[in-house]
Amino acid sequence: PKATAAATPSPSLPARPRARAPLPPSATAPATTPRPDYRTKAPADTTVLVVGPTGYIGKFVTRELVARGYRVVALAREKAGIKGRQSREDTIADFPGAEVRFGDVSDPASLAAVGFGGPSPPDAVVCCLASRTGGVADSWAIDYRATKNVLDAATAAVTSHFVLLSAICVQKPTLEFQRAKLALEADLVAAAGAGGPTYSIVRPTAFFKSLAGQVGLVKQGKPYVMFGDGTLAACKPISEADLARFMADCVAEPSKANAILPIGGPGKAWTAREQGEALFALAGKPPKFIQVPVALMDGIIAVLAGLAKVFPGLTDAAEFGRIGRYYATESMLVYDPATGAYDADATPEYGTDTLQAFFERAVQDGGMEGQDLGDAGVF
Repeated sequence: PKATAAATPSPSLPARPRARAPLPPSATAPATTPRPDYRTKAPADTTVLVVGPTGYIGKFVTRELVARGYRVVALAREKAGIKGRQSREDTIADFPGAEVRFGDVSDPASLAAVGFGGPSPPDAVVCCLASRTGGVADSWAIDYRATKNVLDAATAAVTSHFVLLSAICVQKPTLEFQRAKLALEADLVAAAGAGGPTYSIVRPTAFFKSLAGQVGLVKQGKPYVMFGDGTLAACKPISEADLARFMADCVAEPSKANAILPIGGPGKAWTAREQGEALFALAGKPPKFIQVPVALMDGIIAVLAGLAKVFPGLTDAAEFGRIGRYYATESMLVYDPATGAYDADATPEYGTDTLQAFFERAVQDGGMEGQDLGDAGVF
């Protein structure tokens, strides 16, 4: 039977906390005096603050919470979206039924006044902040420092619950954005133990859009690029809509409080080769693959890392290489540190959207609408 979705510096960079080991899926906060239980109120009387509403997942989370009848406050940047292309008017139009406010998550005073001020401070916070690139400085500025600002403001405002969008790959951290996310997770657990808000740390496997980068090439009959033989890693991706529903469940369900929650979508775990084969079949094209040796990526990373010591501007380029290698060789599934193995059967499933159905839509004309890869397109 399948598991169910249960609890389971450089001087130029922001100050970093000491490195933390990954928290186990069963990690919980010590018992403390509980904050007010907003779940006894009707959704219409419950205020939920979404931080990062214009991001890929934040947009779906905001709309899902509105659909469930919550009083939703969406805290966005003045220039939001990929590369700041979205104006205030665009953002407001994106979220009918929500109150859209504009503030700066890097400024604690702005957060306190705009996000948590007013006569009805939020009962719960859903934080969808994430570095757009995974670069070293950006990871610590957003995944840790800005998110910590939100946590500090929520604690001071006596907010009851904090839902954090994290990532399953923090189980085996080798990258800066993973270390930054882990540091924030540890601070969140510690805050709950000290009487702060309870938490739900959501660790999704992979998003559909992260597997869609080669759809256009396959439709043109061009080769599908993969590392090794395409079986080095596997994932059970979850759709943005299903993930949004799961995160909204974390607001509503007491059973998901003080829990770390890895979560994937329904169905089997897919290797890169299986993804390519499925796309070629759906596109009616003969399968063609280019197999890139992992050693080649290792060589490129080594060169970039060496050059970065002399030319600091290349630091992120080396990190991007490491990120690409990580996703090519590490599975986005629950990891057992005792055995050193990933376990598809132990990876909780949620929702109804399947990768096969997504691929079927993606190969159709216009099927990739809304799947803008943005800065992640490099991967």
